[in-house]
Amino acid sequence: MSLKNELSKEDWEQAFQAPFIAGFAVTVADPGGLVGAVQESAAMARSMQNVDGAESEISIAGAIFAELKTPEGRRLIKAGLKEIIKGHGPAEASAAAVARLTEVMSLVAQKAPSEFDALASLVSETANNVAEAAKEGGFMGFGGTPVSDAEKKTLADIQGAIAASQS
Repeated sequence: MSLKNELSKEDWEQAFQAPFIAGFAVTVADPGGLVGAVQESAAMARSMQNVDGAESEISIAGAIFAELKTPEGRRLIKAGLKEIIKGHGPAEASAAAVARLTEVMSLVAQKAPSEFDALASLVSETANNVAEAAKEGGFMGFGGTPVSDAEKKTLADIQGAIAASQS
């Protein structure tokens, strides 16, 4: 059974956003300018496309990727991220995203425990891909570090959110 089928429409809409919330948390943890933002956004999209069976509705990634192709799916992502951003600077938005991710992963752990590990894996993979997508602290892609300290902290916070959700 797929995650989408195990959850109510409202709960699925929240779970659908989890990988994007994780990627957003990493991106705003250490904003790297326009080039970095484009590279990190592309990494988030690739996470959806590169998962085995991503075109299959059976896999979580496939269901999320299929939903992302719809206008409603893109609207949900925008609305969810706007809610997190509202009234926050980058560091606060990153923390708010991790808190929201904790809520979403807890919901999945409670209502669809058989699908939790697959979603947690997708969330982790997406966050890591985003963190590694652009060098931080360089100039126009030269120099810098592959993953900044702020991004490392956010990745650890995301792993903590996933672990706390299983309790």
